[in-house]
Amino acid sequence: MTSSWEQFEELIKAEMRKVYSEAAIDHSMNPRNLGDMEDADGFAKVTGPCGDTMEVWLKINNDTIADVTFMTDGCGTSIASGSMVTELARGKSVSEARRISQQDVLDALGGLPEENEHCALLAADTLKEAIKGYLEIKRDPWKKAYRKY
Repeated sequence: MTSSWEQFEELIKAEMRKVYSEAAIDHSMNPRNLGDMEDADGFAKVTGPCGDTMEVWLKINNDTIADVTFMTDGCGTSIASGSMVTELARGKSVSEARRISQQDVLDALGGLPEENEHCALLAADTLKEAIKGYLEIKRDPWKKAYRKY
């Protein structure tokens, strides 16, 4: 027998399915790679035009993204976008990951409503900034001592 709470939860999910894909709902409710990272090789914190902030941490091994995590103070679509961008980046070379775009995130999520598409851009831009941070440290390793992640 289902409880009132479970019925309510199913009603909410049914309403969400009218607007969002299963992938977007899943990544929003069960985000992958959520959290900060100790001793990251790359990091970025970006605030989007809507006021949501996203942070991305990278661990690089032999020019490949071995681990990637994120945090956001944003809405469900920001969470879904951050989760998806980390899934897209993991295992890719740094140069491949730099090419992950807003459209790649949108496609992987099965699209987002137009008013939420900026969340995918925030995720892609934050990943790019974290890679940029990694490349700066790789070029000038002494700068890592002054970074606060």
